[in-house]
Amino acid sequence: MKHEIIPAAAVVILGLAVFSGAIQTSDEAALEAKARDIHTRILSVDTHCDTAGGLLRPGWDIGVRHEPGKRENGQIDLPRMKEGCLDALFFGVFTGQGPLTEAGYANAKSRALAELDAIDAMTVKYTGLIGKATTPADAARLKKEGKRAAFIGIENGYPIGQDLAMVKTLAERGARYITLCHSSDNQICDSGTERRNPEDKGLSDFGKSVVAECNRLGIMIDVSHMSDRSFADVLKATKAPVLATHSCCRALCDSPRNLTDDMIKGLAANGGVIQMCFLSSYLVSTPPNPERDKAMAALTEKYGSFETMDPAKRAEAGAARREIMSKYPDPMARVKDIVDHIDHVVKLVGIDYVGIGTDFDGGGGVEDCNDVSRMYRVTMELLRRGYTEAQIAKIWGGNTMRILQKVIDASSK
Repeated sequence: MKHEIIPAAAVVILGLAVFSGAIQTSDEAALEAKARDIHTRILSVDTHCDTAGGLLRPGWDIGVRHEPGKRENGQIDLPRMKEGCLDALFFGVFTGQGPLTEAGYANAKSRALAELDAIDAMTVKYTGLIGKATTPADAARLKKEGKRAAFIGIENGYPIGQDLAMVKTLAERGARYITLCHSSDNQICDSGTERRNPEDKGLSDFGKSVVAECNRLGIMIDVSHMSDRSFADVLKATKAPVLATHSCCRALCDSPRNLTDDMIKGLAANGGVIQMCFLSSYLVSTPPNPERDKAMAALTEKYGSFETMDPAKRAEAGAARREIMSKYPDPMARVKDIVDHIDHVVKLVGIDYVGIGTDFDGGGGVEDCNDVSRMYRVTMELLRRGYTEAQIAKIWGGNTMRILQKVIDASSK
């Protein structure tokens, strides 16, 4: 066998490379330890997930650890919340947009109440692990007790129907924000996507009443998903700060789901907060994919609008859509892209107006943080960029809890 002689210089270079890798690994471990240490002192809050719907799924148990990586396992459970150093979570009670009819409103209300019941049942079953929270003081107390905090948000005002009293019902059930619309226009306001009409009509007269009722009851108004005019109308109508629970910066990624710089400035002037979403298509621009576009067009032609679809067809169409997305995936963003958006907000309006809202179990997830067990990696990236513990505390929960308390205080006046 022929033996090649490796030059001494090559041996030195190889040795340096191995040594460098060892240092890098050691540095990463030290950075993770520092991030985890910070999380023992701060309150970390995720303002949006869609896990509440999973609570209704037979056989799935949020109190049991599920191995990451499988769709059926979800992205959030209580053991993994602890692993990822997440203290508090707003469970989004989601209802897909349907027809603006009495039957449609009734179905949405029934679904919302079922998810609210499931959240209550979770906190009863796992009383030693998680408690229901409606105030910043609740969240702080639960952290001291070593428990997670379950806040409630309503994603889509559709279940309110035309009944303003439903806003009070949701408040009494623990809701602390309402996302006024979802992916299509509804009775409250126009959406930023899937427009019913080309014209953006903004907030309806009924929607203005909903805003006023939210202000009166101490419920935060969520401006994620809404159209630009709806956003502007809400800022004019509200008497309290608002937040975008899961949106990013349009200057960095041109999606209608993101906020422009002027919108972010308006939000900051209102005292509100924009919460960075982990959905890749809101973080980085995706390359054109004609084959996928063709497949999605065929899907729409076959099934029609989600608004008029019965639940069985909707589930079938959803499965077909997931199959298309799996066959033609977009490249996933990374944690560094999330922090790029955080940096942009901080440079634009300051540290007091940005937070985290993953949209886990609803499409959120990036390559190196695709479930709740890895959320401390955001803190690691913030540390790499020189953010202080005080600044990290604001990003992770301080800003959100500040405006929640302001909204509660304003309701009592």
